[in-house]
Amino acid sequence: MDSFEINKIIGALLGVVFIIFSVSIVSDALFHVEAPETPGYAVEVPENGGGAPQEEVAPESVLPLLTSADPAAGENIFKRCQACHTVEEGGANKVGPNLWDIVGRPVASHEGFSYSAALQEYAQGGEVVWDYENLDAFLASPKGLVPGTAMAFAGLKNVEDRADIIAYLRTLSDDPAPLPEAGGEGAGEEGDAAAGDEDAAAEPPAADAEPAADAEQTPEASPAEAEGDAVQEEGTSGNENAPADAAPTEAPSNEAEPATPAQ
Repeated sequence: MDSFEINKIIGALLGVVFIIFSVSIVSDALFHVEAPETPGYAVEVPENGGGAPQEEVAPESVLPLLTSADPAAGENIFKRCQACHTVEEGGANKVGPNLWDIVGRPVASHEGFSYSAALQEYAQGGEVVWDYENLDAFLASPKGLVPGTAMAFAGLKNVEDRADIIAYLRTLSDDPAPLPEAGGEGAGEEGDAAAGDEDAAAEPPAADAEPAADAEQTPEASPAEAEGDAVQEEGTSGNENAPADAAPTEAPSNEAEPATPAQ
């Protein structure tokens, strides 16, 4: 191949490149679109999927249910926890600590178990104990009560399940903790209010009492009326003689006129 042929090939390639470059410049000039100052619209998507903001609802308390909770049902629910916990007295620690005598025990205090830093901070040096309220909140949402805890458990959302399992944990002791009083303080206030309503219902209103009192009272008779009634009763008691007030009008006239001698 001589140099002339090589020059033609190179020229053709340069011509194609020139044509492509020219078309690019012309198309940019014809269809040029300036970029906006603000690139589009910022669309904020809420985490709850675009609905109304949802407020976090506190779980229902188990305290009113503990007196009627079923420890046997709680033992069945606890079977899902046996992979991480032992319950017998003196049992070994597993992924989680042994739970014998857990109700009323200080938080993060079981000997030989390495607790997370978050749970140790929550324990406040042993001042916080696993009472019924703390156990309820922890079983409902471990990470909700103690953010950063190493316990990988989503929680029990059913309040009756939590009441049953707490009732079972209460039995894991030689001296079970006393149950909270049924109803708590709120029930006491309601009971006082109910007692007040009963007392109010037992006492008749003052306005209603006055007519009853008037109906039972009999008007006292005056001395004159009482004397007249006595005279009337005396006159109608069956005596055949005339009344005392009528006798003086006839008796004097008969006795004043002497009998006429017979002629």
